[in-house]
Amino acid sequence: MFNQNEDKNESNESVTDELNRVNDNIWDIPKTHAFGMNVPGRLFLSEKLMGTIDKETINQVANVAMLPGILDYSMAMPDVHLGYGFTIGGVAAFDEEEGVISPGGVGFDINCGVRLMKTNLLREEAVPHIKMLTENLFQKIPSGVGSKGEFKVTDTELTEAFLHGSQWAVEAGYGIESDTKNCESYGFMEGGNPDIVGTKARKRGRPQFGTLGSGNHFLEIQYVDKIYDPTAAAAYGLSEGQVTVMIHCGSRGAGHQICTDHLQTLNQAVKKYKINVPDMQLACAPAKSKEAQDYFDAMKCGANYAWANRQIIMHWTREVFEKFYDKDTDALGMELLYDVAHNVAKYETHEVDGKKQDVYVHRKGATRAFPAGHKEVPQQYRDVGQPVLIPGSMGTPSFVLKGGPNSMSLSFGSACHGAGRVMGRGKAKDNMSGEAIQEELARQGITVRAERATVIAEEAPSVYKNSDDVVDVVDSLGIAQKVARLIPIGVIKG
Repeated sequence: MFNQNEDKNESNESVTDELNRVNDNIWDIPKTHAFGMNVPGRLFLSEKLMGTIDKETINQVANVAMLPGILDYSMAMPDVHLGYGFTIGGVAAFDEEEGVISPGGVGFDINCGVRLMKTNLLREEAVPHIKMLTENLFQKIPSGVGSKGEFKVTDTELTEAFLHGSQWAVEAGYGIESDTKNCESYGFMEGGNPDIVGTKARKRGRPQFGTLGSGNHFLEIQYVDKIYDPTAAAAYGLSEGQVTVMIHCGSRGAGHQICTDHLQTLNQAVKKYKINVPDMQLACAPAKSKEAQDYFDAMKCGANYAWANRQIIMHWTREVFEKFYDKDTDALGMELLYDVAHNVAKYETHEVDGKKQDVYVHRKGATRAFPAGHKEVPQQYRDVGQPVLIPGSMGTPSFVLKGGPNSMSLSFGSACHGAGRVMGRGKAKDNMSGEAIQEELARQGITVRAERATVIAEEAPSVYKNSDDVVDVVDSLGIAQKVARLIPIGVIKG
C-alpha cells in the first residue's frame, strides 16, 4: 500500500525551519516569510501532522495573509491541504470596511457540508442486513459525476430553494418541521438573490436535487463505538452501539457554476480596485463593493441549495429505512442531530483586539465550532455547545465534537472539517486498486458501493490523514472537544 507520507518527510525539516512554534499544536508563519503579508499565518498542527504538508501549502496560507483587511491571522486547520486560492482547511476573517470577499475562500462546492441523523437502532440490528440496506440506499439516492435525481423542480421551486434552503424542502414535503431547528443558520442564509444567479447555474442545478454527486461525497451508515463526553452525548442524544447516518454533499453544479460565473467578474474587480493579489485564484473585491456583495448574495443561494439538497437526501434515507424495517420515522427515531456547512462565508460578530467587530469569515474546508452559550447554537444544545461533525474516510472513524471554550479566541469559532487529503486523485488511481480496497474493507465489516471502482481508489482511507490525529489537535486546543466516535459499516460513495 502507498505510504501516504513518503513524499512529504524529506521536505518537512525545511518547512518547519521557516515557522515559529507557539506550542505543541500551533505554528506561525512570520510576516517576514513573504513580502506583502499583512498578518502572520497560523497553522493548527501537531508535530506528526507537520509531516503531511509542504512548502506550497505554507505559501498558500501566506498568500491569503496578503489580502487587504485580513484580521489576526491567515489560518489553516489540521486537515489543511492545497486548494484553489485558499488552502482547504483555510480560515480567514476580513474587516467589513477595509477587507475583501473572495470566492477562493469559499470554494466551488458552496456549502459542501455534513448532516448527521440519529436512530433508535442498535448496531446488531443493522450489521446482519448491512449489504442489503446499503444497496437499497444506493439504488434510491443518485451518486456519481453528473448524477440527476428523481425530483424535478420548476423554476419557481428552484427560486424558493435558493431563497429558503432546508425550510423550503420541508415545506415541499421532504422532511419534518423539527429538521430545520438543528441546522446551522436553521438551514438557510437570509438575503440570497436568485436574480443574480445565472441561467447556466439554474440549468445545472434544476435536475440535481437529492443527489450526492462525486468526489469525496458520501452517505454512510455508522454506529457509535465510544463516548468521550457523557454530558454532551446525552444532550445530543447519542449512546454507545447506536446507529447513525451521515450525509456529506454540497450544492452540486449550481454552486460550482455560481462560483465560476462570479469569479469572472471578480477577476476584473481586482484590476478595477487596484488590489494586488499574489495569485489570481484569490480574485476578490472590497467587501462593500457591488461585485463582492453580488457574489455574497449569489453564494447564499448556493448555500441554500446545498441545505435543500441534503434535506431531500435525508428524507429519502428515512423512506428507505422505513420500508426496510417496516417502521415509521418516529419509531425508528430518525432525527437530525445537526447539519454544518464547510465551504461558506459568513457575516459574523467577533471580538478583535478586545472590541466587538462585524467581519466576513471565510471557512473553506472548515466548519463553525461555536461554544456553549452562543446565541446561534440551537437552544437544546446551548448549554454544551454546537455539534461539530468531522467525517472520516470510508474506512476510518468519524467524530462528533462540541464547540470548545477557545474557539472564538483562537479561530473565529472555526474547526477542521474532515481528515484532509495527502494524495491527489490521479496519484491515488495510479497507486490503488478500487476492487482490492473494497475487498479489504469488506473483511473489516464495511460494505462500500460506488458507481466505479476508481472512485473507491480515489477515496481510499490511506489517501487521507488519520482522522484521530486531526481531531486530537482541535480537542487539545479547546477549539472543538470530542464527544463521540462513529465507526462506518455501510458506505455509498459519490
